[in-house]
Amino acid sequence: MQFDGALESTNFTLAKHLAKDNKVFYVDRPYTWLDYIKFRNTPGFKTRRPHFFSSSNSVIDTENPNLKIIITPPVPSINMLPEGKFYRWLVRINEKIVGSRLRKVIEKLDICNYIYINSYNVAFPNLHKQLEPVLTVYHCVDPLIEPYQTRHGLISEDILVKDVDMVISTSKELCSKKGLLNKNSFFIPNAANISHSQKALDNDLKVAEILNGIKKPIIGYFGNIERRINYKLVKELTTMNPDKSFVFIGPVDRYYIKEEEYTAPNLYLKGPVPYELMPAVLKGFDVAIIPFKKDDVSNHIFPLKLFEYLGSGKPVVSTDFNTDLKDFTVDAVFYCKNAKEFSDALNVALNDDDALMQKRLAIAAENTWEHRVEEIKDILKTNLEKKMQREMATV
Repeated sequence: MQFDGALESTNFTLAKHLAKDNKVFYVDRPYTWLDYIKFRNTPGFKTRRPHFFSSSNSVIDTENPNLKIIITPPVPSINMLPEGKFYRWLVRINEKIVGSRLRKVIEKLDICNYIYINSYNVAFPNLHKQLEPVLTVYHCVDPLIEPYQTRHGLISEDILVKDVDMVISTSKELCSKKGLLNKNSFFIPNAANISHSQKALDNDLKVAEILNGIKKPIIGYFGNIERRINYKLVKELTTMNPDKSFVFIGPVDRYYIKEEEYTAPNLYLKGPVPYELMPAVLKGFDVAIIPFKKDDVSNHIFPLKLFEYLGSGKPVVSTDFNTDLKDFTVDAVFYCKNAKEFSDALNVALNDDDALMQKRLAIAAENTWEHRVEEIKDILKTNLEKKMQREMATV
């Protein structure tokens, strides 16, 4: 993910937390030449432009002196090509372009004994072979489901998983599947920036203006509006609950939903807002929802928004798309099989009390990024020590 993306990402969040007591170099997702043309007038392009073609000026500082962003040169756009030897040859070319820039940065800054973490970027499955890390890790944060991902990504991900020293997955299902290719696989679920979502509890915080004029109670969703959403369920819920306003805040993927097709008078597709405004949005919700599909893909998903919602203190109603979630939330979240159960749960959730809110806040406090990063650091340390011991034994 790009370091300056509009929405919070697992990838960059993890980097920021690791940088609290480690030096971290976050390699920004390389632009393709198509990106270079398409986004040339955007703020993101202007931020990167001085760094694209200068190996001596390819690092961007952040507010944390331990966290640096590395910008690489643009690479050829190849994803539209068919799978085969020619495509794989071009992948190696792209890896050499990116790898060359990284080696120059590593040499200039005298970086040594470093851990390489590929966080969900299967476009460069063998990039680590261009470098000399002491430990290689693949961080699998989601299943590959979009057509542009699966065209080559399924093959590339298998290549990557088989070759790295270890794999960390954010769901049990993903961990099991990756474990078939790499026995050194671990399950560490996503967490949330609870200190951010807890701002919704501030009595002085004003509700986001984007919710102005919307009739209470507000049943809200915050995040990407795309494949995961069960749109049939949403239509049923708006029909069954004409007294409630269903508000979706986030970018709409028109491949899956056309705004003009959803004309229910109590449904509001309000578009995206900056992540900084999330607490003010959550404060205006009466109930927060996760209306995801239940299918072979969604049971791999451990959504960030679950603990963000809980951290805001709001009641949460979700579909039962991933049975692992209940292990973490027990009875603090309603998990529903159908629209009837979902609708009934909304009515119960609207009769909330302080004791239930405190239970949700306690669960959120146990699932912060601070906790998760400590788990990740322990696993990295243990596996690095084991690898070093094996290498010493073979000398």
